[in-house]
Amino acid sequence: MNRKEAEARARALVAQMTPREKASQLRYDSPAIERLGIPAYNWWNEALHGVARGGTATSFPQAIGLAASFDEELIEKLGDAAATEGRAKYNELAARGDRDIYHGLSFWSPNINIFRAPRWGRGHETYGEDPVLTAEMGASYVRGLQGEGDTMKSAACAKHFAVHSGPEALRHSFNAAASPKDLEETYLPAFEDLVREAKVEAVMGAYNRLNGEPCCASDYLMGKLRGEWGFEGHFVSDCWAIRDFHTGHMVTKTSAESAALALKKGCDLNCGSSYQCLMSALELGLIDEEDLTRAAVRLFTTRYLLGILGEGSEYDAIPYTAVECEKHLALAHEAALKSCVLLKNNGLLPLKAEGTIGVIGPNANSRGALIGNYYGTSSRYITVLEGIQDRVAGRARVLYSEGSHLFRDRVEELALEDDRLAEARTVAANSDVVILTLGYDERLEGEESDQGNAVGSGDKEDLLLPAPQRRLLDAVLAAGKPTVVLLMAGSAVDLSAAEEKADAILLTWYPGARGGSAVAELLFGDASPSGKLPVTFYRNEQLDEMPAFTDYAMRGRTYRFFGGEPLYPFGYGLSYADMALSGLRADRAVARVTVTNRSAFTAEEVVELYLKDEGSPDAPLHPVLCGFQRLRLKPGESRELQIPLDERAFTVVRADGSRVPGSGRWTLYAGFGQPDARTAALSGKNYLRVTVE
Repeated sequence: MNRKEAEARARALVAQMTPREKASQLRYDSPAIERLGIPAYNWWNEALHGVARGGTATSFPQAIGLAASFDEELIEKLGDAAATEGRAKYNELAARGDRDIYHGLSFWSPNINIFRAPRWGRGHETYGEDPVLTAEMGASYVRGLQGEGDTMKSAACAKHFAVHSGPEALRHSFNAAASPKDLEETYLPAFEDLVREAKVEAVMGAYNRLNGEPCCASDYLMGKLRGEWGFEGHFVSDCWAIRDFHTGHMVTKTSAESAALALKKGCDLNCGSSYQCLMSALELGLIDEEDLTRAAVRLFTTRYLLGILGEGSEYDAIPYTAVECEKHLALAHEAALKSCVLLKNNGLLPLKAEGTIGVIGPNANSRGALIGNYYGTSSRYITVLEGIQDRVAGRARVLYSEGSHLFRDRVEELALEDDRLAEARTVAANSDVVILTLGYDERLEGEESDQGNAVGSGDKEDLLLPAPQRRLLDAVLAAGKPTVVLLMAGSAVDLSAAEEKADAILLTWYPGARGGSAVAELLFGDASPSGKLPVTFYRNEQLDEMPAFTDYAMRGRTYRFFGGEPLYPFGYGLSYADMALSGLRADRAVARVTVTNRSAFTAEEVVELYLKDEGSPDAPLHPVLCGFQRLRLKPGESRELQIPLDERAFTVVRADGSRVPGSGRWTLYAGFGQPDARTAALSGKNYLRVTVE
C-alpha cells in the first residue's frame, strides 16, 4: 500500500487506543495490545554491514570498507541482501512468538555522519569524509534495504542527525557548534539526499546538542527535516539520548520534562526508558493526547508499510534458507575484493604461491579484525592466515607468528615484554617473503558504550599503531626480507615507516567474517585491488595542524580543506593493471571520458571526477568530488564512460549558509584519484582537466 493508505489505516487504528496504549507504542520495545490484535514489536535492529546482533547472518565488510568500493550498485545489492535475511529471520522467529530485540524489520542503519576527525572511534561505521560519496553510498544502501515494491522490505534509518562525530566521551553532554556554511556544505547534504531522493523511512537523532539544542529536540533540525525536506517517516532517539536532556545537557530537570520536550519537538520513538514517563508528563500537562496520537500514527504508518500488521506481503514467503545463502556470501566476497586499497607496491605484489611464506602479526589470525562492530554471527570465519593457507596449500609452506599482542606489551601475562618478538624474527628469517598483518579492532576504535574498549571511550589517542605493533614492524622490516604490510583498520593510521621501508602495503579494513579468502586472492593476483580511500590518511604529527577534536569547524579538515600534504590522499588507491584516461569533455550535465587498460591484467578501476570553482571565495580550498564510476576492463579494452553531474556541484555555499551559483568558471578533473601532487607522485599517473562554462 502507498503511504497515504498506510497513514489512513494507522489513524483509524490509533483512534481506538487509550492514551496509555498510545504512549506504550512510542517505546522501542512496544508491547502487544491484544484487544486490538496488535502484536508486540521491538523497533531496535541493526544492519550496518549485514544483519547484526540477531544471530546468524552474512557478514559484509565494515561500512568504511564498503565506501572504499565506490560502487553504488554493489551497495544497493548488499542492502537488499540484508533486508532479505532480515525478512527470513523475522518470518520464522515471529511465527514462533519471538519478537525480541534485534529481530524486527526496522534497521537503524546506515550511519551517514561525516568522518571529519581521524581519531573518532565510530568513524569506521560511516562512509568516510566526503558528503557526495556519503550521500551516494547511503542512498544506495537505503534503496536496497527498503526495496521498490508496494510493501517496504525493511525500514532503513539515517543516523545520527546531526553533526555528530565525537569525541565519544563527551557525547552525552557535548554541544557541537557548527556554522551555517559547514552545516549546508558538509554536515547536512547526505541527510537531505537520503530523505528527498532515497525516501528513508526513519531518522535517528544524535546524542549531542547542535548549537545549543539537543538533537532529539531541535527546532532547527526538525525544521529542516519535516519542513524544508518534506520528511514523512518517523524520528527515533539515539539510545538513552533523551535521558541526557536532564543528566548531561541540563536543558530539563526531570525525566518527565525530558520526555515531554522530545515528544513535543517531534521525536516519535524512544530508544531508552524516558518515554515510560509519558503518562506522568500527560498528567502534569506537559503534553496532550494529540502529541501521543501524532507520534503513534507515524509509527503505525511504518508498520503498515512493512506489511506486518496482518495484511501480509510478498516478503512473507522468503524462507529461512536465504540466510547466509551462496548468493549473499558471493556478494560479501565481491565486496571484500572491491574494498581493499593498495597503498604501495614496488612490484612485489602479486605474490607467487611458492617457497616459504611467513605470516606474522596480531591481526593475521584474528576474527575480531574481520568484523568491525555492529556485526552478525557467521557460521564460518576465514582469517587472513587461513585464507593464505588455503590459497597456497600444496604449493608453499606457511610459517606463522602472532608477533605481538594487539595493544598490550605481552601476549602471555606471566611472560616478559615482547614475548612473541623473537618468534617473529625467527619466522621472518626462515621465510622467502613476509606478510605482516597489523592494525586495530573494535577494542581500539569503537563506540563509547562498547564494553570491550581498551583505551578510553573508543576514540583513538593518536594515529599511530600501538607501541608493541610498532616494535614488531621495526623488527620484521629489519630482517630485510621482501615484506607486505597488511593493515586491518577502519580509519587513518600513520604508516610512514612501512611506506618508507616495506615493499607493499594493502589496506583491508575489516573485510567481513570470511574476508581472509578475498585478501588472499588479492595478494596472489587472482584479482586486482581496486578500492579507493574514502578518508585522508594523515601523518600523526599533522594532528597538531588540525582544529581541536571538539571544534566542528571544517577548516583544516578532510581533503577539501586540509592545507598540508597527506600520507595518502582521499580517493587514492593503486592497481595491478595500467589504466589510462583520454578524451575528457564535459558540460554541466555529464562528463565523458575514455578508459583504456594498457596492461595484461583484467581489473576493475574507479574513475573519479573533481570540480573546482576558479573564481569564488566561498569555494572549498581544493577541488571536490562530484562524480565517480567503477568499471571492469580486459587487457587492451577501452570504454567511454558517461558520468552524470549534479547541478548542485556547480554551486557554492556562503557564510550565511545560502547555496548560490558559483562564479561560472569551473575546472573539471578526471583521474584515478584526486588532482593533487601527492596522488600523482604515489600513483605515477596524471589527471585530465577541462574547463566547464
